[in-house]
Amino acid sequence: MLEQTPPDPITEQINVDSELKGHLQDIQQQFNQALNTYFGQFYRETCYLGLMFEQGKRKMIQINVPAHDLPVLLQAKPSDNNDPDSGKNRPEVKGHTEEVKEYILKRVKHHKPWILGTLTANIDPNKIEILELGRGICFVVIPRGVKLDITDGQHRKRAIHQLIESSNGELIGDNDFPITLVLEPDFQQCQTDFRDMAQTRALDKSLLISFGEFEGSVGITKKILETVPMFNGKTEKIKGTPSPKHKHIYTVNFLDKMVSSAFANDPSDPLENINVDEASRALSHCLNLFFSECQQTKLISSVSAYDLTVKQVENFQNTCVLGRSVGVEILGRLFYCTYDAEIITFDHFKVSQLAQLDWSAGSELWRDNVVKIDPNPRNPEKIYRFIATMSSIRIAVIQAKRQLGWLNQNTDNAPQLI
Repeated sequence: MLEQTPPDPITEQINVDSELKGHLQDIQQQFNQALNTYFGQFYRETCYLGLMFEQGKRKMIQINVPAHDLPVLLQAKPSDNNDPDSGKNRPEVKGHTEEVKEYILKRVKHHKPWILGTLTANIDPNKIEILELGRGICFVVIPRGVKLDITDGQHRKRAIHQLIESSNGELIGDNDFPITLVLEPDFQQCQTDFRDMAQTRALDKSLLISFGEFEGSVGITKKILETVPMFNGKTEKIKGTPSPKHKHIYTVNFLDKMVSSAFANDPSDPLENINVDEASRALSHCLNLFFSECQQTKLISSVSAYDLTVKQVENFQNTCVLGRSVGVEILGRLFYCTYDAEIITFDHFKVSQLAQLDWSAGSELWRDNVVKIDPNPRNPEKIYRFIATMSSIRIAVIQAKRQLGWLNQNTDNAPQLI
């Protein structure tokens, strides 16, 4: 009697996987045939495959729409003439559409990823046909002439529309855009939906910068956060204001303004064409030189955030100009006076000169420009008020340059931008 060879478990698994794969291919083929039947039946209409779901006691459908379909399919109904009831969403915000277009074009032309949030629109369910295919999958038929009313995303839609019709249309023509379709015929409920969707808090500038790319001023700011002890661990990266209780002296937004000021004499310059690695090395070196020599920052710079006390942080913020946003912006503008753009470096001798200035809030140098004394302070430890207007910063920079003897030197490599 011949011995039977035991089955090979690996071979058996391969056979099972092969059968399963073949079964899935059969199902996929049947599904494709069914969809082709639907598309063929409604070839004169606009058709999309959708996912149905329920939220807030309403039925909704998620569809994906090719860029070229959006201008025809969607319509915005913004309010106008000071009459909120004249539309389903807010009046158009001047310039916002251009901002969206510029964002898309900038990313596309540099071959970088980009994203726009999902648009939301509503439609009376009686005006469209929904064929349920099971498990939440459906086939949506939108007759010709039927428009989807935008609840959220009118500026995104207009930006896409204008790009499609422009000479740049081919740059985004192959993209698809998701739309959440709310099956809602009631006009007032649509207005309520817009109000409810607008209940979002604007992101703090610090968080936007922290999530930014490693390029330009944002890239340099991120690097100096790690390489300059004065900032490392002592900077708020999410919220708009620093918290002394968390040992935070600065915010990322403060430092971004300083970086732009140091390289362009303009706190809002994105520094798009600068070499981030070279620039951050040059700036980090000089910042560390400055903070180690400046009498008011030696201690704070040399001690880690962990070892600092809350009292030390509060005292520094209350008594030193460099503990405030206005102070680091002034520092950046004065650094610019030492900057050589051709070789991306700062004059170390002049940086040391800057460190010899009296940066305390009580110094006559800052009196009545960016610092004022409160004659009746509620808190005796907070007698100084810091002023961060463009004019006060300009005057403070001039005062510092005059004291350093720089006004008659060729240190103004560009016109004042404040």
